[in-house]
Amino acid sequence: MGTRRASADDLASVSFSVLRCALATNILWIGALKFQQYEVENDEPLVTSSPLFSRFREKLGAQKLNRLIGVTEITVGSLIAAKPLAPRASAIGSFGAVGMFLTTLSFLATTPEARQKGQGIFSLSQLGQFLLKDTVLLGAALLTAAESLRAARHR
Repeated sequence: MGTRRASADDLASVSFSVLRCALATNILWIGALKFQQYEVENDEPLVTSSPLFSRFREKLGAQKLNRLIGVTEITVGSLIAAKPLAPRASAIGSFGAVGMFLTTLSFLATTPEARQKGQGIFSLSQLGQFLLKDTVLLGAALLTAAESLRAARHR
C-alpha cells in the first residue's frame, strides 16, 4: 500500500510541475504576442463589445491596451513560474490568472461573434470555442494557486 501511495504522490508532484510550466508558458507566450499588430486586430471584437474593455480602449487606444494586457500577462506568467523561489508570489500570480480567465470567459457573453449566427446561444463560433478553453486554464490556475499556498505554508 505504501508503494501505491508513493507512486500516486510522485505522479501528482510531476503533474503539478507540468501543469505549472504549461500554464506559465501559455500565459507568457500569449502575453508576448500582444505586442504584435495582428493580435491587436484579433482582439478588436472582444474589447469593443466588452463594457469594461471598450472604455479602456477609448482612453488608451487599441495598441496601448493590448500592450497593457501583454505586460499584465507576462507578469502573471512570470509569477506563476516563480514557485520554486517564491511560492507566495506564485500563488498571487495564479490568482491573477484566475481573474484573467474569468475576464476572458466573460467575453462569451459580451461578444456577438462568439456564437454562430442564427444557430442559438449554445452554438459557439470558432472564437467562442477558443474562449471556452479558458475554463480548463481557470481550473489549472486554481490548482497551481492551491499548490503554491501549500508550499508557502511548509516553508
